Amino acid sequence: MSELEDLQRRVEELLAVVYRWVPNNLAPELVGLAERYRFALRAAPPVRRFDQRSAFLITYADSVQRAGEVPLRALGEVVEEHVGDLVTDIHLLPFFPWTSDDGFGVVDHRSVNPAVGEWDDVHALRRHHDLAFDFVANHTSASSPWFVGWLAGLPGRRGFYIEQGDHRDVSQVVRPRTTPLFHDYEAPDGTVRSAWTTFGADQVDVNVGTPAVLVELTEVLLSYLAHGATTVRLDAIGYLVKESGTSCIHLPATHAIVQLWRALVDHARPGARLLTETNVPHADNISYFGDGTDEAHMVYQFALPPLVLHSFVAGDTGALSRWAATVGPVSDSATWFNFLASHDGIGLRPTQGLLTEPERQALADRVLAHGGQVSLADQPDGSTTVYELNISYLDALCTPQEAADDATFARKAVAAHNILLSVVGVPAIYVHSLLGSRSDLAAVAESGIARRINRAVLDADELDFDLATQGRRRQVLDGITGLLRRRREVAAFSPWCDQEVLELDPRVFAVRRTADDGSSVVSLTNVTGEAVTVPWEGAWRDLLDGTSGAGAVTLQGYDVLWLSA
Repeated sequence: MSELEDLQRRVEELLAVVYRWVPNNLAPELVGLAERYRFALRAAPPVRRFDQRSAFLITYADSVQRAGEVPLRALGEVVEEHVGDLVTDIHLLPFFPWTSDDGFGVVDHRSVNPAVGEWDDVHALRRHHDLAFDFVANHTSASSPWFVGWLAGLPGRRGFYIEQGDHRDVSQVVRPRTTPLFHDYEAPDGTVRSAWTTFGADQVDVNVGTPAVLVELTEVLLSYLAHGATTVRLDAIGYLVKESGTSCIHLPATHAIVQLWRALVDHARPGARLLTETNVPHADNISYFGDGTDEAHMVYQFALPPLVLHSFVAGDTGALSRWAATVGPVSDSATWFNFLASHDGIGLRPTQGLLTEPERQALADRVLAHGGQVSLADQPDGSTTVYELNISYLDALCTPQEAADDATFARKAVAAHNILLSVVGVPAIYVHSLLGSRSDLAAVAESGIARRINRAVLDADELDFDLATQGRRRQVLDGITGLLRRRREVAAFSPWCDQEVLELDPRVFAVRRTADDGSSVVSLTNVTGEAVTVPWEGAWRDLLDGTSGAGAVTLQGYDVLWLSA
């Protein structure tokens, strides 16, 4: 059987899971799309395989701006000057025309927002870095031509969205919001139509139950590969399929679509990666790996941010260590996408079963005490639960008193990121964490949007001035980039290498990473402000500062060490 015949057979199998009735031309059409993009990309350079040098920078296209300059160009200049090749990949959050949620209410999936630049500016970032694009597949803006056409009853958009009143049982639907599930919209003829809105009135869910929608989405996904993306993030993908009487999250048909896209991406751009974003309990999250070879190439490690934060708040790494001991390499083609902060808040749903309710409440109380906010989500039984904590990650780590001291602020930031850089997977660092940003309280007060607390837009000239001093931003940047620089030389930090969590002292997170050649490194992170001595047998050398010794090792407050025997 030829490669194309094998691909078509696989696509047909997966479509049978998604649809009760599959149009005869659907599988050939999707395979044809993949083949067309494979031909278009035939001269593209091979996608670089992840190793210990790999690291992502997560940023908006306009996270830094300079007067009179296109934001994408200003971003590129700041990255080149202050970070360089210490990050290998730039993850651009949605840079498309949008109407809400700072980019996630997408109007047009295929064009660049003129306010940030154009496709040539995106392509220019590829000169020195690989790129990750966001694919907001679950929904569109209410101003999208897709939705406007559906609302107007255009034949080409029939079935593109889900209308209320079609006898669906929605009593079990799991929501990440407390807003209504359906919102009303006035059609051009004056009638009112009510459409499914998982995330809010301006983010209207598409209906993949209509095959034409799946084709449209697939073409968008493959077009991102043609524009140079080597990683595509599938935003909120767990909610994609809606079936009456179910939770409408993590359904078999949803997994089948991710597997379908994996097969098509593997064909069109070998080595390119799909990254699933599912802010849910750990067991549900990891289900998107499939069997490790047939679904997501990467999965967000959503349990990591709250567990690291809890470790510093409690001064105890027990919960983090117990969880990390269950995590290891996935397969030769799939790995973890590790992060601490992102454009969203710190999700607490992933801590279900990992932290107790008092421990979860302690995190929420701390965030409120530090000027942040707590966002809630509806449950099927009508109750609400904490969904995420809205605050700068570094302000969550530090008490107000600690945050006022630049050295302590930076020391805790670097210690937390040492854990991120040490555990198995590929690290991703949010631009505001890398640059030592604090919570943007003014943006929240002005907009009323809690997530704006961690989405500040920085003036590039002011940033350059700040980084020319030895203040908070400089200390944080130097500390994290110093770890990145040294990490590139340690083969054991490859995402494909084993990890072993060591129990040396509850105040110290200790993980051994072992390379294929048998060489190993033990990363130690003291999550407290007090000195801690941990046992060690034999001689050791710290790969970070070159010091050496034998026997027990002492870490100062918020200290990090990389020990090699």
